[in-house]
Amino acid sequence: MAKTKVAYVCTECGGQAPKWQGQCPHCLDWNTLVASRMDEQAIRQPFLVEAKPVQRLEEVQAQELLRFSSGMGEFDRVLGGGFVPQGVVLLGGDPGIGKSTLLLQALFKVGSAHSVLYVTGEESAEQVAARAQRLRLESSPMLLLPETRLETILDVVAREHPSLVVIDSIQTLYSEALESAPGSVSQVRECAARLTRLAKGGGPTLVLVGHVTKEGALAGPRVLEHMVDTVLYFEGEGHSSFRLVRAIKNRFGAVNELGVFAMTETGLREVANPSALFLSHYDKPVAGSCITVTLEGTRPLAVEIQALLDEVQQGTPKRLSVGLEQNRLALLLAVLHRHVGIRCSDQDVFVNAVSGVRIAEPAADLAVMAAIVSSLKGKPLPPKQVVFGEVGLAGEVRPVQRGQERLREAAKLGFTRAIVPKANAPRQAQEGIEVVVVERVEEAFNRLFQE
Repeated sequence: MAKTKVAYVCTECGGQAPKWQGQCPHCLDWNTLVASRMDEQAIRQPFLVEAKPVQRLEEVQAQELLRFSSGMGEFDRVLGGGFVPQGVVLLGGDPGIGKSTLLLQALFKVGSAHSVLYVTGEESAEQVAARAQRLRLESSPMLLLPETRLETILDVVAREHPSLVVIDSIQTLYSEALESAPGSVSQVRECAARLTRLAKGGGPTLVLVGHVTKEGALAGPRVLEHMVDTVLYFEGEGHSSFRLVRAIKNRFGAVNELGVFAMTETGLREVANPSALFLSHYDKPVAGSCITVTLEGTRPLAVEIQALLDEVQQGTPKRLSVGLEQNRLALLLAVLHRHVGIRCSDQDVFVNAVSGVRIAEPAADLAVMAAIVSSLKGKPLPPKQVVFGEVGLAGEVRPVQRGQERLREAAKLGFTRAIVPKANAPRQAQEGIEVVVVERVEEAFNRLFQE
């Protein structure tokens, strides 16, 4: 009979300790160590393999990544061009957001040219078949395996040799080498590690579905995100039918790349013009609205920034931003006061990026300031105009990356005027759009409100 070893595993970071103690020695959190029994023979077994010879880096022949498409252009964009052979992808998102629907549609399209396997630990085969029928995916050669035992899954993969395997979800799997419950830190880490070794050892491309906590982070040990090649988050608002797939980590593509889908009765549909989602349509110009062009990965998106200023009724003035960094808003208000001479100390300031988009880059600084001043003065900005540029503490307007692509996106959407940093001025005139260059915030506001 194999001996069992007791280790104490941290539920927060996944670190191990030989004995219980109040504080985790790795992440320093308190009362997070729990006992986990492990089969010593099963633990040693993966390492009892023939060691590979050491090679010089210059002797290794680099091979071109021969990707294969998911059949969905928006999904391929986020992946960096498609699935990478022997790659491991982790897809996380809130319950009911559409993760299984997205992957089922992708497997249906990939299955026409490659062998695919869908391992479901949360649904029965009949439930998956019913969902496929609702999505009109009945005639699919996809292989289906309702199973949660890791050893059984590895045997099936070794027998069927699929090109793509989806595990839905990693938190439902368990290995017989461990006595802890499915979903525990030790089980998630062990199952993910063995599946990753399978893929990297010449096995199939893997897609692992991960649950998220109430804070929005992926459940399980943090090491799970370090093991995989690509980490994707599936996002969406409960009141909206639109879904966003965002790349948080990608060894084979751009980080923060964005894919946009719309949820319909027959599944997810790709959105051809994502910029239209983040723009409001008014019968006439309104005060407090400014259009900017932000960059999500390699994709430029036109986004509407809205601002509302109201006199303080009592107490300390409020500073609230949705979709923008709170500290950045306070910085921009200070620059506005110091270099433009506009005080907002007696105003409550509310700033919002339309349609729930999150803007992390500073390229929207100038647009945020323009929307604030427009709301304060009650004067709408000129229509068909976009504004972008980073604002420094000295009042200078700094250049942003990929300015030419932002201008092309604005021109494609019908905008006829752009206020941009001087360093982003195009060498040749852009067809259909007038480009106004500025160096300082004072000059920018003169151009915006005095022409």
